[in-house]
Amino acid sequence: MSNLLDKYLFQALDAYPYNLEEAVESLNYALSYDDKNPIALCLMGQIYAENLRNYETAKEYYQQALAEDMYALDVYPKYINVLLWNEDYEEAEKLIDFALTLKGTDKAVLYLKKGIFFEQKRAYKKALKALKKAKEHTYNNYFISDIEGDEKRIKDKMPKKKKRKNKKKDNKTKDSSKKSKRKNK
Repeated sequence: MSNLLDKYLFQALDAYPYNLEEAVESLNYALSYDDKNPIALCLMGQIYAENLRNYETAKEYYQQALAEDMYALDVYPKYINVLLWNEDYEEAEKLIDFALTLKGTDKAVLYLKKGIFFEQKRAYKKALKALKKAKEHTYNNYFISDIEGDEKRIKDKMPKKKKRKNKKKDNKTKDSSKKSKRKNK
């Protein structure tokens, strides 16, 4: 039975994302052999999230996958994406923090997700701190350049600080208006 399950899982993984019909068919067969298989549940959640934009159903599949195996480490980043897309921020923050405590998770990806979480909450300084931690845990130049792109995007969203020269000019204008009021008296 395990060989058939594996066969259908490999067919589904091979077909996704190019042939959704075949992927879903293979997943349904795999789930009929083992309806609690975390790999099949995760891929089904991914299809519902990324292709069908049915976030609630995707969340259910991801929850089932983690209930079966909380060390199914590939589930966490995908599940966090769904929570962020669905604006379930409190759940997303808790899941990120929990996933960071698990041995073997990709800390760089999780800190990146934390940065995106803070960006969506408009807490830009916290987002940049999370991205800095993501960089510390990254050992891949391509991923570092992706993080740097995210940092630039977040910095561009931050409110611009006024220049000090403007403050001096404003003070001079205020002083001159006070002087002119004194002269008029």
